[in-house]
Amino acid sequence: MNIPNELRYTRDHEWLRVEGAEGVIGITDYAQGELGDIVFLDLPDVGAAVTQGKPLGSIEAVKAAADLNAPVSGSVVAVNPALEHAPETINQSPYGDGWILRIAIANPADVAALLDAKAYGELVEQSHAEHH
Repeated sequence: MNIPNELRYTRDHEWLRVEGAEGVIGITDYAQGELGDIVFLDLPDVGAAVTQGKPLGSIEAVKAAADLNAPVSGSVVAVNPALEHAPETINQSPYGDGWILRIAIANPADVAALLDAKAYGELVEQSHAEHH
């Protein structure tokens, strides 16, 4: 399973890549695997405010739908335009071309509250064991 070291993670399987004062958000390799083929995303508009830990949109897949929760608070500065026509990009490249949103991070302390790769890996192993 792919859990890049440079990213931070939520308990709900979102990732955050910090780039200066902004953060790029997506869902993890584990999450896209659990959801299956992603068919639709309901995402906020550019300029929308998001709150750490609260739903900011949803992801619909063939097997299930899931809330997308904000890893940090801030405001949306970009939405990945490719996902409107090719939401399956998330399945193919969850950490690359399948990024979902870019936000301006309101409070850098939010980032410190997220899991690192090691802690997230342990979380995934636990939930994997519980599901199987």
